[in-house]
Amino acid sequence: MDSRNQAPQKSSSFSSASSNKAREVDRNLSLGTLRHGDHDRRGSAGATWEQIKEECEDDEEDGCGDPGVSELSGEIDAFIVGRDGQAPLSLPEATLEKFAAAVELQIAQTENSRDKWAKGEPPVLAAIARISALASALAKNPEASSKYASGAHRVTAVLQRAMAFLEDEFHALLEPKSDTCKLIRRPPSFEQGGHEADRCVLRPPDTAPAAAEPKPPYTPETVERLRSIADLMVAAGYVTECTQMLLVARRNAFDASVRALGYEKASIDDVVRMTWEALETEIVTWIKAFRHAINVGLSTEHDLCGRVFSGRHASVGRGVFADLARCIMLHMLNFTEAVAMTRRSAEKLFKVLDMYEAVRDSSPVIDAFLSASASDEPAAGNALADLKTEIAAARSRIGESAASIFCELESSIRADAGKQPVPGGAVHPLTRYVMNYLKYTCEYNSTLEQVFREHRRSDAVDGEDNNPFAAQLMEVMELLQGNLEGKSRLYKDPALSSIFLMNNGRYMLQKIRGSPETNAMLGETWARKQSTNLRQYHKNYQRETWNRVLTLLRDDGVLTVKGHVQKTLLKERFKQFNSAMDDIQKTQGAWVVSDEQLQSELRVSIAAVVVPAYRSFLGRFAQTFSAGRQAEKYVKLSAEDLEGIIDELFDGNPSSMSRRRT
Repeated sequence: MDSRNQAPQKSSSFSSASSNKAREVDRNLSLGTLRHGDHDRRGSAGATWEQIKEECEDDEEDGCGDPGVSELSGEIDAFIVGRDGQAPLSLPEATLEKFAAAVELQIAQTENSRDKWAKGEPPVLAAIARISALASALAKNPEASSKYASGAHRVTAVLQRAMAFLEDEFHALLEPKSDTCKLIRRPPSFEQGGHEADRCVLRPPDTAPAAAEPKPPYTPETVERLRSIADLMVAAGYVTECTQMLLVARRNAFDASVRALGYEKASIDDVVRMTWEALETEIVTWIKAFRHAINVGLSTEHDLCGRVFSGRHASVGRGVFADLARCIMLHMLNFTEAVAMTRRSAEKLFKVLDMYEAVRDSSPVIDAFLSASASDEPAAGNALADLKTEIAAARSRIGESAASIFCELESSIRADAGKQPVPGGAVHPLTRYVMNYLKYTCEYNSTLEQVFREHRRSDAVDGEDNNPFAAQLMEVMELLQGNLEGKSRLYKDPALSSIFLMNNGRYMLQKIRGSPETNAMLGETWARKQSTNLRQYHKNYQRETWNRVLTLLRDDGVLTVKGHVQKTLLKERFKQFNSAMDDIQKTQGAWVVSDEQLQSELRVSIAAVVVPAYRSFLGRFAQTFSAGRQAEKYVKLSAEDLEGIIDELFDGNPSSMSRRRT
């Protein structure tokens, strides 16, 4: 049987690779075999309108223009119904050829029309629907190959001409010409075409406000025209050509929309080589584009596919959307793989977590589309299920990267073994860095809990009730505390070691209490333990510095013997006290307590113990010395002077004994 005498039987699978290859030739050349085949002049499916009219004038007995499509439709419809019903209805072969010629003429006339849709749906669509049904009816009956050989061949040729016309119209509606974009030709395959340089991509206007409601990609009138053409092409077996054109057009539109948001796809090598500053900016743009694709783009495309392929072809629309969604999302998810391959460093954590949240939040959207398609269209459900798997894999890659980055903080604490103590016992830079880092980290506490549940270390505590991130956080705090205790031993003065631990411990406590998220993660137990440590550091400082001073102000039975003051010993005691205070002022005036509340607490606690003891000591022994030079030589400080010295401690600036009595 001559295959040219049969109606074309196109594959109904929009994703079939074999179907794609079958249509790799340009549609303008798709009729080449027929144009050069061995058939009469009316078999020229590629004929122009002028050629057709000329043929009609030269062959009036065929009645190309009269009777026309409308006059022949009744006979054709009866033949189609009869063939469908298996009734032995016959039709003159000349009628088939006349009808085919009339339809071809109508197609040629419509092609030359400036506005085919000016009066609604053009009549040629009804004619194409009829010749498509006619070709199908002829193909169903094996006897047609012999009985209607020439007529069937003519019908098939005109049907192919009609499909080429519809492809042109469908393509023009999807991507209309503009002043800045010239259409050339449609590539043959979406999968094979990739980013075609000859495609027209209409970028959203740069002047459109970013917060504006997304506009439908096409007007309702255009969507209705697309639907009319899609119905005809799918019914004729040209489902692959139709769906591929829509896929390519909408993929190009998506590429343009994300470029308008500032996102340009980069290779893995480009991403790995980026500086962090450049990559950080790129991640921000990617998140914006990804959320736009999930929250706006997919819904828009789902609605469009449902409108273009509706009714009995709804399953085709679901399949097109599934392929389009998978293509769009994979385009975006490739970036996550590249970021996960970059060098891991602490400053990347927050942007990586932002990416993780964006990918995580996309899963419910895909699940909603999946549940709507899985039962009605298994192929579409499979494509969306594959996409869901890809999203889960991307989430896992980013989550693993985030967990590893956070654990790098522990490594950095262990590695910080500086041998130079911080001047004045101030808060160590490591403490500031870690606590501020944890403050911002805990703002992602629920996300990091998810991350560590998914990527739990082998030595982590099991159990659903345990928060693995909280355990990780506690481990960081213990590491920091141990590191600081090691650094406190760098100070030769035990009192300064206590000030250092007090400063850093107070800073840690204040940072945690100032962050509800961090406080909730570590809990009140940790805060109470830290407060206990601070009180102990305070006691250690008091003991190391002021216990010796208080010992000098006690009468331990040496200064008075049988009611008589031992003046020589008293003079030595005053000398020792004055020397001790001079040393304390010079050294501890340079020590630093930056927290004003802690500074005040220290000064008050010192004054509350030392000043009353000194007042009492002066009251008992100051009168022992003769007024004048002798008294000034030994009693150099009044109680008020002592209070002044204490008030100048921990300012970070040593001062002279300016408050001494003159």
